[in-house]
Amino acid sequence: MQEESVQPQKDQSSESALDEQLAEARAKLAEQREQMLRAVADADNARKRAQTEAANAQKYALERFANGLLPVLDSLEAAVRSADLSGVELVLRQLAAALDKANIREINPGPGERFDPYRHQAMAAVESKTEPNTVVSVMQKGYSLADRVLRPALVTVAKAVEKPAGNPISDTDLD
Repeated sequence: MQEESVQPQKDQSSESALDEQLAEARAKLAEQREQMLRAVADADNARKRAQTEAANAQKYALERFANGLLPVLDSLEAAVRSADLSGVELVLRQLAAALDKANIREINPGPGERFDPYRHQAMAAVESKTEPNTVVSVMQKGYSLADRVLRPALVTVAKAVEKPAGNPISDTDLD
């Protein structure tokens, strides 16, 4: 009988040890669950913040450019009121400076420059003594923003001079 009384004590002590381990495991589980919920909430907040910042960046992307153009508009209005050509030249310089600040560059090929279909748009091909497939004249300047073409330059392109049709039997047109 003595053995029987000892066993229940072992069972009670091991049971209390198991209860303690279970309580510790539950507490650890609750702590980890709370940490997980906080991490999920932090990630969700970061995602929402990034979406808001992206929306604002898109919404106000042209703000700096528009602020650069407002003085140009004011100067143009003043030049129109005064009918002074020097005022218009000033406005043109201000506008060029504002475009330059916004990284908008002119595409203005010179005569004889090689035709580039990515930056130029051929409006006509004319016979010319210059090398074929080169720019003869510019009808309208183009513009680019960084590496992207906003508007290609409208150009006239040189083509080879065609020789007049002669007598196909004659040897006089041999060159």
